[in-house]
Amino acid sequence: MSSPLLVGVAVAAAAYAGRYGIQAWQAFKSRPPTARMRKFYEGGFQPKMTRREAALILGVRESTPADKVREAHRRVMVANHPDAGGSHYLASKINEAKDILMGKSKSSGSAF
Repeated sequence: MSSPLLVGVAVAAAAYAGRYGIQAWQAFKSRPPTARMRKFYEGGFQPKMTRREAALILGVRESTPADKVREAHRRVMVANHPDAGGSHYLASKINEAKDILMGKSKSSGSAF
């Protein structure tokens, strides 16, 4: 007599667990994919680099102290160095960004 009752309770518990699992999965899928990812600078370069663009390239604020700019430059340059498979063009833009934020702006634009 108690066997059909236990089976019914087990089926109901499995149904509720399945429903909860489906709702949790749908909530997980509907969240934005970049919620936990860092947002990097997207887009092309301006003809003459500005302080804002230089700060975006290095991932720092425009008013960042020189030692933090050097640290950010090193971090970005290690990831994009031409000897490690990076682009010469990007390396020149990263160096130009550091020069602008450090106050050593070039008289002309990029080498490219």
